[in-house]
Amino acid sequence: MVKQERAARTRRALINAAAEAFADDGYALASLPAISKRAGVSTGALHFHFSSKDALAAAVESAAEHTVRTMAEQCGASTVTPLQCLVSAVTRLLDAVSTDPVTRAGLRLAGDPSRKSGGGLIRWWHEWVRDVLVAAAEAGELPRTVSPEGAAMAISAAVAGVGLLGGAFGPEPLAQVHLAQFREFLLSRLAVSPWSEQPGRLDGAAESVESG
Repeated sequence: MVKQERAARTRRALINAAAEAFADDGYALASLPAISKRAGVSTGALHFHFSSKDALAAAVESAAEHTVRTMAEQCGASTVTPLQCLVSAVTRLLDAVSTDPVTRAGLRLAGDPSRKSGGGLIRWWHEWVRDVLVAAAEAGELPRTVSPEGAAMAISAAVAGVGLLGGAFGPEPLAQVHLAQFREFLLSRLAVSPWSEQPGRLDGAAESVESG
């Protein structure tokens, strides 16, 4: 049991260290020796748990996907309308991008052209956003001029881009400001027409996000 717990801690340390390296430097520039040093373990221990850098990257992306799926499930259970659910999910995801290296690295790895595999996180996120937007359109929450498929592609690309930029804006408080501006710009464009016809609905969505 002790060996199993130690092995689990080592694996978590390697995933976290790899996430920091991938988020900061990208897949191509991150090296296994640097990751093992950052994790405080030997290179041999790294290879015991992960056969290659791609296997380690896949583990990071899988951990990030689990986080994103959990966020989506939580907002779906705690919000009233499809668009409120989307607002909540995007807000939580952008917060995670700012504070959690695993989530940030997962998004960056999913769109990294230097990898031969991966991308499942972005594909899943795009499909989930599209399904929520289809439900929002059916509920009359979207302007008639907004295509759920087109909006889903834009949101997916934008969130992936934020993940790629990561902390490039500088100190964390400044990054938080930019992320908040991005969220407000993106989501206000989705809801501007319906909310002008149904006053108070956007405020209600915002209040739901803040209270959640």
